[in-house]
Amino acid sequence: MNLVIAFLLVPFAGMLLIPFLKVKGKGILTFALLLVNALISGYLAVQSLIGNDIVFSFPGSFVTGEIPIRIDALSGWFILIISLVFLTGSFYGLFYMKAYKEQKNNLTLHAIAFLFQYTSLVSICVIQNSFAFLLAWEVMALTSFLVIIFDHEHLATIKAGINYLIQAHFSIVFLMIGFIWVASKTGSYDFQSITTYSQSISGPASVMLFLFFFTGFALKAGFVPFHTWLPYAHPAAPSHVSGMMSGVIIKLGIFGIMRMLLVIKTDYITVGYIILILSLVSGLYGVMLAIVQHNLKKLLAYHSIENLGIIGIGIGIGSIGLGTGNQVLATLGFAGALLHTLNHALFKSLLFYTAGNVYLATHTLDIEKLGGLIKKMPQTALLFLVAAIAISGIPPFNGFVSEFIIYSGVYNWLSDASLVSLLLAVSTTSGLAMIGGLAMLCFTKAFGVVFLGSARSELPASCSEVPFAQLIPLYILAGMIIAIGLYPMAFISLLSHPVNLFTGSSGFGLSPAQVNVFKAIQPVSWASWILILLVISIYMIRRFALSHRKITTGATWGCGYEAGTPKIQYTAGSFVRSYSKLFSPFLQIGKHEDEVKGIFPQPAHYHTHPYDKVERWLIDEPLKHNKSFMGRFVFLHNGKLQFYILYGVIFILAVISIPFIYEKVYSFIELLKQL
Repeated sequence: MNLVIAFLLVPFAGMLLIPFLKVKGKGILTFALLLVNALISGYLAVQSLIGNDIVFSFPGSFVTGEIPIRIDALSGWFILIISLVFLTGSFYGLFYMKAYKEQKNNLTLHAIAFLFQYTSLVSICVIQNSFAFLLAWEVMALTSFLVIIFDHEHLATIKAGINYLIQAHFSIVFLMIGFIWVASKTGSYDFQSITTYSQSISGPASVMLFLFFFTGFALKAGFVPFHTWLPYAHPAAPSHVSGMMSGVIIKLGIFGIMRMLLVIKTDYITVGYIILILSLVSGLYGVMLAIVQHNLKKLLAYHSIENLGIIGIGIGIGSIGLGTGNQVLATLGFAGALLHTLNHALFKSLLFYTAGNVYLATHTLDIEKLGGLIKKMPQTALLFLVAAIAISGIPPFNGFVSEFIIYSGVYNWLSDASLVSLLLAVSTTSGLAMIGGLAMLCFTKAFGVVFLGSARSELPASCSEVPFAQLIPLYILAGMIIAIGLYPMAFISLLSHPVNLFTGSSGFGLSPAQVNVFKAIQPVSWASWILILLVISIYMIRRFALSHRKITTGATWGCGYEAGTPKIQYTAGSFVRSYSKLFSPFLQIGKHEDEVKGIFPQPAHYHTHPYDKVERWLIDEPLKHNKSFMGRFVFLHNGKLQFYILYGVIFILAVISIPFIYEKVYSFIELLKQL
């Protein structure tokens, strides 16, 4: 308990000290305090992962009652993910934020918000009191808003921040409905009361209770159609914040869903179908929109939606396994979802950090203006490539391992599925395969257009690789990506206790034949090792063979053009033109083109502007109709003082008369009942 109290006091120490330090000192102290808290929370998390749950209570107040704190294996897994991403992000931010060193006050607020944000995220993972949970959730929402709008001088950044804040509070509304529902029936804010109450109500009622919580957490996670805040908030934030938001903030939605699956006893089959279908749609829709984006960080943001879909598929089949009593299916589903949560945090934060390097070097994230950066930023290009291969689910990197486990779960489901389940399982398998293929297309475009070829516009003269110290956290993430891919069983074994919370078994609860599902990953890792060694050997042989030969370089043949130009290269739009035409019913792409005419035409330009159809249907259209409706009452704002006084008088009369009218109506209804 003393460690927890020290953990809570650390951000307040930062709030007292950071304002009085110079710019460099602010960043160093923020990282140091974050490291202290990460060590404290990491120690407690590791204890839970080895089976030593930590349970105690804070006194609370007469409103909240006692506040139980429980650090179980599920909490521990997410705490370690949060700590890892925040530590790498804060270290990377020490260098990234040098470009903003003149904004001393902004940096002060940013650093303090960063510390409180980390504290609130970890607190959410361990609090078992709904009132305190909502308080921590609100702190997370407000601090996230503050770190998103760091560059608040730009209107687009402010709009993105407000968009996030509004939708974050929609999330809180649904969570409050669920918590108030339970508290009104049980008189308790303890999470155990949710379990007790859910066991006492019918199946449809428990499903409805779960859906209130699921909607609130899905808004935070960014499942379709609750995703519309995400593609704006991630690009608007500084890159270390973008990596942190994609790596862990949206994962709190995943944590919340999994926590509710533990505390709410419901119809897991129905819940599993709902989660699975929504996740499949999210995965496909996210990657489909990512492919047509021209902003590098917006492209990565849509891929967060795609990967949340993959995680959700794992949770969905895990829930179906619980409902059908198929322990193997439940184990594979939840193990795949939890491991992919870690994997996504690693490669997505690495992708955002490399995108930050590109922005610092070129001052743009427009893919159409980039190109040839591998010559100027070879290490950033290599790190981006590692993360791109990992996110595409290709061995020998970590994305393959977690997706293989989820695939294995779906294949296990096929063996004993009913007709409806069989159709859904086949659709899930096809959807996962399609998600993987489209991800490969997207990152082939992203890496090829950004790093290969020649620059498509004039790059700054200062464009070069970032300092090596700034690359250290990126290499740490890349190392973990490779390590999970090459030694998967070492990391899968850590999931034993978190998965047991759902399956209620010891170990993984599988027979020796079923354990082979996990062990089947190891030969792929060995084959990957052989492939890597083979490539290295061939490279070394080639290098030795050519060491005494003079190598000359010449101009690349340009289809008969003597004067080559970067304009003959693929652009981001032309690279996926066939895809855009094929999937045009699902996409909304605006076009602007100049007419080319005359024997000697003037320079012409062609631009495409992708937009989210779901956002147009669910956000833009309702807002447009609401604005049109409210416009009918503009006459009330006529600027005449006497009318405003009249409005006040009418309001006061209404307040006085409504109770009287209600009493008379109630008396009349009672009289009718007597008759």
